[in-house]
Amino acid sequence: MADLVILLIFMVAAGIVAVEIKDLLASAIALGAVGFAVAIGFIRLAAPDLAIVQIVIEVLSVVFFVAVILKTTHVDSAAGRAYKGADIFTFVVFGVFAFVFIFFSVKLLLSFAPMDRALGPVANHYLTQGLAETGAVNRVTAVVLDYRALDTLGEATVLFTAVIGALSVLRLEGRKK
Repeated sequence: MADLVILLIFMVAAGIVAVEIKDLLASAIALGAVGFAVAIGFIRLAAPDLAIVQIVIEVLSVVFFVAVILKTTHVDSAAGRAYKGADIFTFVVFGVFAFVFIFFSVKLLLSFAPMDRALGPVANHYLTQGLAETGAVNRVTAVVLDYRALDTLGEATVLFTAVIGALSVLRLEGRKK
């Protein structure tokens, strides 16, 4: 439970950085850190399917935000200019966030129970009663398409909407050229 509180504190801190920082690229990266922390929370709460959807959405949105920021901002040549105090502060803040994120990610992965643990009551029910209740020989198919069909439909809808949205925005960019 303490790891979820620490993860929540990290998400709030990264959200504040995303809102308060003046650099758009750094803000997009901080916002991505919030999304990936949500995915880690889903994994910790034993919802890997939600974590996969969250990771896909975060990758698409962060790549999209970074592409838009790089296409729309004009930066003078940085050759020969020294770093300003704000640049160094940005590097330090993101270095700290990267270290904290990697540290807690590794800690979370090491805290998972080994794969040889006893099955929980729900998993045991799926394995023993799955064939009789669903008629599906494959237990994974029974869980995904029978027991959790609406959840799977929702996840597929989210993924489809994200991909179509990204493609439509990129298609508009291609038509302008």
